[in-house]
Amino acid sequence: MSLLSLIVSRGVSASASVPDSKAASFTYPFKVAYSDNGSPYDPEYPGTAVTRLSSVLKNVAEIESLDGPWDDVRRMLLGAGGLKEDYSTSHAFNDDNHCDLTTMVSSVSFEHNAHGAVAQISRSNQLGPHIQKASLAQHGPGGSWSTCTNGAHLTPPSDVAHVQFKSRVAFKLVWVPPSFDEFVLVDDEGRLLKRGKPTGRLPAAYSRQGNYKLVQGGKYAAVADRIAAGEEVEEVSHESMKVCDRTSNNGSLSRESAL
Repeated sequence: MSLLSLIVSRGVSASASVPDSKAASFTYPFKVAYSDNGSPYDPEYPGTAVTRLSSVLKNVAEIESLDGPWDDVRRMLLGAGGLKEDYSTSHAFNDDNHCDLTTMVSSVSFEHNAHGAVAQISRSNQLGPHIQKASLAQHGPGGSWSTCTNGAHLTPPSDVAHVQFKSRVAFKLVWVPPSFDEFVLVDDEGRLLKRGKPTGRLPAAYSRQGNYKLVQGGKYAAVADRIAAGEEVEEVSHESMKVCDRTSNNGSLSRESAL
């Protein structure tokens, strides 16, 4: 059974039309459709917890600064992403690979890469119990996790979020060359959300360099490359991430052309 079939079988219909009143109820910068019971879902990446991802984007936009002690910065990233700070999340953003903040619907959180679709990841990559325990419920339905970045340099991305969970990332953390003492947060399309230059005990230098190498050559490295070249890159404002209030024939909402 495909992942989309699994989601549909658990209550999400791929054919529902969208009432106009639903369109402005939350901010989601990608195509979205609605189930028969009114729940939004992403038809391209149906494992995405849509309203939870929207909440994460809002939280990130409201962070005033990602400078300062790294422990405090990492704590803010976890909180904004809907994750508790505990032992199970101690790896998050602290190495080269676990630098994606992903929001997934509950029905896919127990997917475990059994078919080996994600390269260099165990076929028993069972994260479900950890996701369930560490996710903050107030951020919306579904769960959050810091998934592996490797494969993100490909088009389309072949990282854990997009392949194992069929979900978008709310943000990827990418360290900026050549000094790797600054990082950017980019969204699922590689657009700049935030940047920070933390202090104190940062992740190991080889981890920060390795993090960039995992995305080098792909869309998620583009902002870091532009900053490294001395360009000014503007953050994408949360307010600009809106979906149109018009429905297409298949019931999905289209992104505004301004995006």
